[in-house]
Amino acid sequence: MSSDATTTPGSVVTGGPPAGESTAERDGRGTPPGSDSGRGAVERPNDHGRAAQAGGRGWARAGGRRWAGVVGAIAVGGIVLASLAIVGLAASRASILSPPSRVAFPGWMAGPLGWIGRSFHPDQATLKLILSCSVGGMFVAYVVVLSCASRIRARWAIGGVVAVQVIFFLSPPLSLTDVFNYLNYGRMEILHGLNPYTTIPALGPPSDPTFLLSNWHQLLSPYGPLFTIFSFALVPLGVAAGFWVLKASLMIAGLATLWLVWRCAELVGRDPLSAVLFVGLNPLVLVWGLGGDHNDFFMVFFVMLAFYLLLRARAGRDGTARDGAGAGGAGGGAGAGGEAGAGGRAGGGGTGDRPARRLLSFLDGARRPLPAGEAGPARELGAGFVLVAAVAIKASAGILLPVVLLGAGRRLRLLGGMIAGAVVFGGASLYAFGPHLPNLAQQSRLVTLAGLPNVVGSILGLGGETDSMKTILAGVLVVAAIGGAAWSWRTRRWIEASAFVTVALLVTLSWALPWYVLWLLPLAALARRPGVRVAALVISAYLLVIWMPNMTDVIHAVGYKPSLTLLGQERQQKTLLLLH
Repeated sequence: MSSDATTTPGSVVTGGPPAGESTAERDGRGTPPGSDSGRGAVERPNDHGRAAQAGGRGWARAGGRRWAGVVGAIAVGGIVLASLAIVGLAASRASILSPPSRVAFPGWMAGPLGWIGRSFHPDQATLKLILSCSVGGMFVAYVVVLSCASRIRARWAIGGVVAVQVIFFLSPPLSLTDVFNYLNYGRMEILHGLNPYTTIPALGPPSDPTFLLSNWHQLLSPYGPLFTIFSFALVPLGVAAGFWVLKASLMIAGLATLWLVWRCAELVGRDPLSAVLFVGLNPLVLVWGLGGDHNDFFMVFFVMLAFYLLLRARAGRDGTARDGAGAGGAGGGAGAGGEAGAGGRAGGGGTGDRPARRLLSFLDGARRPLPAGEAGPARELGAGFVLVAAVAIKASAGILLPVVLLGAGRRLRLLGGMIAGAVVFGGASLYAFGPHLPNLAQQSRLVTLAGLPNVVGSILGLGGETDSMKTILAGVLVVAAIGGAAWSWRTRRWIEASAFVTVALLVTLSWALPWYVLWLLPLAALARRPGVRVAALVISAYLLVIWMPNMTDVIHAVGYKPSLTLLGQERQQKTLLLLH
């Protein structure tokens, strides 16, 4: 019999009556005169059957939980093994799995796991099929893990997450050559005195080893100034050591992000293990993101650090950090810790308040004067500072600034941190690069031919994404950003609002790359409602499908040939001109 069914003299109780209520009161709400039902020696005929049924259900539930945990653990193991297979094959010899290897493949680039695939000699077509099947299987296993997350032993799940992070750290560069683009832009400035924001790599020395291993030779650097300055520090290490220090830094940033996701999930009342698995085992993030050594991990780390600081600050005021819960009533009254109401508008504290105090309360989102004993502004200031650091790594994070600012509980403190970050990082950029900014305009004109906007343009008979469509989608994104910021201000649910705006960014983005889903995953993992997580999974599935190596053959087989339309050829030609 399960532990939730116990017998007492005269009755069988499944779970016990409510506190302060007798069994007779629960069953009969009082016993008629002359009835035996309240006597200790009497037992109703069906009590044993009910207890047996309850016990059976308990065992069934326990067995289901155990099996769910086993299935989830097996799925985690499958992701680890598939990761080893991909990395082992990529490291064993030069192939399409690691594009830089087709130029040169020294041992320091290949990494230590080549022995895994050295005895296997597949041709190019077979390698494409293996990679497609592996990442597809990883995604199925990922969905299984998410469905069983609450039943998997934490030590096994966390061990699997750490294992795949290490495996892809030890990998050669997968899918693209961006890691050598990073190193090349840094070497242009430090070794050759060429500003990467004003000089294309093609004008640099072609004998530089990173130039040979990189591409985008006609593209001015689109990378943020803080990241580019970081790449300067790698130059004295040499190409090989700089490569591995960068890879190690990305892995550390990824693991630190997962730790922050865990802590933030605790603060907002989400299951931390489920949140970490949602972010840490996504195959697009692993294969194309960490395997491809992309700087998005730095950006997301700073975003999550800012979120953590804001949640800690709110927890200090409210005693909890429930995302989206207004601390006061709709009329703008202050709640615990002086937090403003659901409308994001703090009241002035009475008709006798001075207009300046009421204005300050409105702008800050908190009543004035602030409650006695409230913690200092360090966390909100720090959050604003590191949010700007995320933008200085990669400009994509900039869309979150108004959303988070308007939803914050102490807006003026957060704004002060943002201003400080803008001064520091803007000054550093001015010193390093002069009055020049990353080349976002040129990159924004690129189009992923199988991306959603281009597919929509083809369905509409336009041959792909036209310039007019780009303008319309940019307007859609602006409206979504304004709407998300307004929603954040009204509800204080800035995590969900940030996730909503990021979804809008991903679906309107012309140049959609698979690891970009990393921008959304931590936000979706922390959101109160599951709809954002469903959207993240749908976007992940779509990006996975269009970036599978065999997908080009599949879409051509069904008659969709975006590269053969006049507009598609024009887009493809522009991309190739920038690459070489």
